[in-house]
Amino acid sequence: MASISYSPAAFDGTSASDLLRSSSSGVTGIPLKTLGKVRFVVKRRDVIVAAKTRKMKKHAYPWPADAHPNVKGGVLTHLSHFKPLKEKQKPVTLDFEKPLVDLEKKIVDVRKMANETGLDFSDQIISLENKYQQALKELYLHLTPIQRVNIARHPNRPTFLDHVFNMTDKFVELHGDRAGYDDPAIVTGIGTIDGRRYMFIGQQKGRNTKENIQRNFGMPTPHGYRKALRMMYYADHHGFPIVTFIDTPGAYADLKSEELGQGEAIAHNLRTMFGLKVPIVSIVIGEGGSGGALAIGCANKLLMLENAVFYVASPEACAAILWKSAKASPKAAEKLRITAPELCKLQICDGIIPEPPGGAHAGATWTSQQIKAAINETMDELTAIDTEELLKHRMHKFRKLGGFQEGVPIDPKKKVNMKKKEEQTVPRSSKAELEGEIEKLKQQILKAKESSTNPPEVALKNMIEKLKEEAYHEYSEAIRALGLKDRLEMLREEVSKVNSKDQLMNPVLMDKIEKLKRELNQSLSAAPNYTILKYKLDMLKEVSTAKSLSKAATMKQEVNKKFSEIMGRPGIKDKLEALEAEVQSSGSSSFIDLDEGVKDKILKLKSEIELEMISALESLSLEVEVVKSNANPTSLSVFKNKVDNLNEEINKTIEEVVNSSELKNMMELLKLEKAKAEAEDVESESKIEALQQQIKQRISEAISSSELKGKHQELKAEISEAIQSSGGANGSLQKETKHAEPMLEMNFA
Repeated sequence: MASISYSPAAFDGTSASDLLRSSSSGVTGIPLKTLGKVRFVVKRRDVIVAAKTRKMKKHAYPWPADAHPNVKGGVLTHLSHFKPLKEKQKPVTLDFEKPLVDLEKKIVDVRKMANETGLDFSDQIISLENKYQQALKELYLHLTPIQRVNIARHPNRPTFLDHVFNMTDKFVELHGDRAGYDDPAIVTGIGTIDGRRYMFIGQQKGRNTKENIQRNFGMPTPHGYRKALRMMYYADHHGFPIVTFIDTPGAYADLKSEELGQGEAIAHNLRTMFGLKVPIVSIVIGEGGSGGALAIGCANKLLMLENAVFYVASPEACAAILWKSAKASPKAAEKLRITAPELCKLQICDGIIPEPPGGAHAGATWTSQQIKAAINETMDELTAIDTEELLKHRMHKFRKLGGFQEGVPIDPKKKVNMKKKEEQTVPRSSKAELEGEIEKLKQQILKAKESSTNPPEVALKNMIEKLKEEAYHEYSEAIRALGLKDRLEMLREEVSKVNSKDQLMNPVLMDKIEKLKRELNQSLSAAPNYTILKYKLDMLKEVSTAKSLSKAATMKQEVNKKFSEIMGRPGIKDKLEALEAEVQSSGSSSFIDLDEGVKDKILKLKSEIELEMISALESLSLEVEVVKSNANPTSLSVFKNKVDNLNEEINKTIEEVVNSSELKNMMELLKLEKAKAEAEDVESESKIEALQQQIKQRISEAISSSELKGKHQELKAEISEAIQSSGGANGSLQKETKHAEPMLEMNFA
């Protein structure tokens, strides 16, 4: 910058060239540019022009003054703005790594103590280091998906340029989209690996806050994708294989980016990459977010670092959408299947590049060398393919994802899985097929009866399950044909909501269910498949009856066998024969006429046999109840009709109470709560007790409020008088009720 000073009186006799050549002046105020436009006619020579030069900062060139052409990386390496950090990055401990901090602290303390005291603690230090390495290895062998997401986002994780400078022999960065912009979030350049030239394109994150702001946290704008597109065309024209590095949370989604065509830029990249005639390899080194990652990821091979993730939506966003809370992100990360092993199973990822224990930031150089080896191996494979096959290879890689094709041979592994799914859906059988199968089953049952063997229980069970499935499908078809499917689905949703909230069933909802049941039963005969449905239900009833009969017959055989074994035992058999001989010698025709001693022996032997029989039945998993009767049936036979009539009246009253809508609802609620109690729900058990008490109270009130209570009291008084009178007359009742005769009741449920 220069300025001049002049005096108006000094222009006399001075030319313009002389004026501009002047070096000093005592006046100021008019710039040199203005003076150039002035018409000088004064010829005076006492004008002094003074020019002042402002000191400028010397241009700082990005390469050193003594750079040698043969140094590693060459002179062009120094042209990059990416320089090593002056300060070392601060270590960051993730939440799941905190257990390792204590071990690290112990190692530091022991080393400090060794330095301070001069003692030898090498053994302890080695032991602690081994323990630390083992714990680190175990921790990183069993990482959860959300933990891998946190590692992929680690602030110290090596960036795209870190890897490029670690593995390339020479690299020069290329800038600009040739439309006036240069997005720093996407870096492009040409580099060589082992003498082979590549076009490198990658998303660049910052290594600290300042760089992250400069790089927009690795989120590209449309200018970045257009810059990448320009370099792809350049590489395709010159025949350079393309290597892209993906590390972005997603494309920058602000208003300005949308105005400048963010979606169009990404779509243009996707379309162009499928037509490039050079091999393309994409490597996910951090997180690959949605279309922002895919815009440079349409490659022949997609490789991922061990702890990298690739997703269509971040776990936090997915959790906020599905579970209405970002706290569910661990669950979302697991369901999304975004880790490298999961994506390899889905055939989205073509290979996994290992990382050292502790993540890529624990050994950046080692990780870069693993990436270099993977690039060399993959490029050797792809460069051997001709152009046409290369394009088909890229197309088929994406066409086979998540779709299906008809007429194409199925992979045997997929075929096995498909067979399993087909087995779950039972095909509907015709009436003729069912008749044939049931006829075969009948023949098997008849053969089993003739040969006195056990009936075919397995065949019966399988037939029942099949008929249940068949009937279920027929019911579904009938409901769909009658137009009741939507109402049924709505009721199911309402019931599921009630069950999820652990509340009692609303009586209004119960009425809706009953109404739908009645409507279905009334209109079921109008369904097109009613005939086959009725036939299948009849067959199901018949086969179920046959199964229960066969079960009862089998159980009867086992009980009889146990009884024969007990009666055939030497001790019981001898006692029984001796008692029979004693009864015959006494000449008595009934149990009442026998002597008291013989009666005691008979009842004692009977009790012994019953105890043996109870233990035998319990061994067959049967529940046995012993009911003792102290009443004399012959003495109380006159009251039988009165008792029966009273029982009928009581049952009728109870039935009326039970059939009332209020008690019906309570009993339905009780059933639902009992079903919940099977899952060990403590609240349901308390609700069950309360409902039972309410039902008992309602029935008791109904009986007490009627005339039944008075009739019951009268009949009770009559029976007690009859017992007292019969006992006072000859004492026969007391004698006959002295020995209680137990009766066995067996529950086959």
